[in-house]
Amino acid sequence: MALPLFRYQFSIINYQLPAMSQYLIPTYARQPVAFVRGEGVWLFDENGDKYMDAISGIGVCNLGHCHPAVTRTLAEQAGQLMHTSNLYRIPAQEALAQRLCDISGMKSAFFSNSGAEANEAAIKIARLYGNRKGVAKPTVVVMEGSFHGRTMATLSATGNSKVQEGFTPLVEGFVRVPFNDVEAVAALAGNADIVAVLVEPVQGEGGINIPADGYLKALRELCDQQDWLLMLDEIQSGNGRTGHYFACMGEGVQPDVLTTAKGLGNGFPIGACLVAGKADGVFGPGTHGSTYGGNPLGCATALTVVNTLADEVVDDVQAKGEQLKTAFQSALADVALITEVRQKGLMIGIQLDRPCAELVASAREAGLLINVTAGSVVRLLPPLVISDAEMQILVDNLSAVIRSFANAQEVA
Repeated sequence: MALPLFRYQFSIINYQLPAMSQYLIPTYARQPVAFVRGEGVWLFDENGDKYMDAISGIGVCNLGHCHPAVTRTLAEQAGQLMHTSNLYRIPAQEALAQRLCDISGMKSAFFSNSGAEANEAAIKIARLYGNRKGVAKPTVVVMEGSFHGRTMATLSATGNSKVQEGFTPLVEGFVRVPFNDVEAVAALAGNADIVAVLVEPVQGEGGINIPADGYLKALRELCDQQDWLLMLDEIQSGNGRTGHYFACMGEGVQPDVLTTAKGLGNGFPIGACLVAGKADGVFGPGTHGSTYGGNPLGCATALTVVNTLADEVVDDVQAKGEQLKTAFQSALADVALITEVRQKGLMIGIQLDRPCAELVASAREAGLLINVTAGSVVRLLPPLVISDAEMQILVDNLSAVIRSFANAQEVA
């Protein structure tokens, strides 16, 4: 006799959370809060307390939590077909690839489950491209302060010694130069092993580091001169985050490889590696693959996300970002600890002159979820659908938290 389905359904609302699960490998320094419901820019914990999510699940929920169109697509597609594998055609995958290529001007797409996997695909493309040119040791130029993922190859490409610590030997084939320094890249032109440049248009984990105007164009020209691939990591800066669907579009630059994830699925895990130019045709049958990558559920969901972002949301992002930057500059003008407010679309970094990790807990206690990165930068990645009234709440609450921190520093 079949057991009723409800016996197997799990509800976090009815689950009594222990102080900390002994069954999880402790790879995260988790904050002492568990969320059970979300709506737009807001999250609600198990006690019913309300928090503004100003980090969007680390740049993921660009449409906010539980967006109706995304929720509807997930439910409908889950009731039709979730997975078949890439042994067969997947109509939703083909439609998503076409939409992303139409938006970006890229030629074709490979789908993965995460941003790290998308960047792994990019690195494999660079190596295959180099090997086919007869390069003995294909090498990729990467940047200081970068973050490309935590797999062994993407960890090795990342410009952060802290996340690499303990994982040596790292994967070879990377040479690192300062970010926002075209001359440092040009100085490598005599290195016959170099086959590609991998760079974030805006460094998110590195502290919302924004390069000078023309930086990407100069890299594009240099790559063309040297027959290198230009590979852009838009895991965090893509999907409308900077005010263009992809940040490179605002610079008028088309890369050979473009990777994205995070906001692509608005919470559903999916990544993409798009190719064009010299990278087009490098991959073929058998050169790469993924069991789950681009399955019907993920691609149907992502297609709804992309269409909603492109048609209804992205055009307003730059104005919202500038409004927030101006508001923070005004609200914090007399706080000496603040040295700069950096902004590109709704990627905002408030730079302090000292470590400020404790602001995360203070903000949470005030009902605000933020992130501190690079030790001294308050990183804000609010949902792109944030309203004017919600932006004012963000400015007022966070400014009060930072001001309290600054006052305590003066007393100490």
